[in-house]
Amino acid sequence: MRILITGGTRGIGRATALSCAARGWTTALGYRGDAAAAAETLAAIKAAGGRSSAHAADISDPAQVAALFDAATAAMGGLDGVVVNAGIVAPVMPLAQMTPDRIERMVRVNLTGALYCAREAARRLPDGGRVVLMSSAAARLGSAGKYVDYAATKGAIDTLTIGLAQELAPRRIRVNGVRPGIIDTDIHADGGEPDRVALAGPKLPLGRAGRAEEVAAAVVWLLSDEASYTSGAIIDVAGAR
Repeated sequence: MRILITGGTRGIGRATALSCAARGWTTALGYRGDAAAAAETLAAIKAAGGRSSAHAADISDPAQVAALFDAATAAMGGLDGVVVNAGIVAPVMPLAQMTPDRIERMVRVNLTGALYCAREAARRLPDGGRVVLMSSAAARLGSAGKYVDYAATKGAIDTLTIGLAQELAPRRIRVNGVRPGIIDTDIHADGGEPDRVALAGPKLPLGRAGRAEEVAAAVVWLLSDEASYTSGAIIDVAGAR
């Protein structure tokens, strides 16, 4: 299969790309600005015997999203699935302290950007294609006092997953979501909590944070034919949290 993964060069996106490579699938990876991480991820995929390409794009810009899909389709010779994974967090604080710029950027990237990516997927995927949207356990938990703006955008992703699954069902395009919990990636540093995994992990129901590879396993299953009758589902990978 040929899979486009936005935010595919770090964290969960990177782990998903490597899991796709292990299945013999070809990937194209979208990333915003970290060319070094993109090069390292491509090298890791090549070392694992996979094929991939990386393409810079800001998903909050519809023209760049369209260009990303153009480049990915050209590089892979087609498109069978899309993982809408790119997203951001911001420093923890209560909503009352958040600036308009922060809120608008959060919505522009995490929600509007996801809508642009899902729109291109709906336009370009052939019948029988598949889409996986990356949500978060924050959509259920609310993230009070930390980043309710992020949680709100992820709640919208859950709604998008359900609605788009119904909308594309006549074309046999399956649309599903994944809600990770606290996962050991560097996104926590982006939120100003570089020690979050170490501090919170032992307090979680399973006694540890999750690994990016564990989330990737759910994503890859949803992309695969093994999930042929699964659409409109949202899978929690949150360790009973």
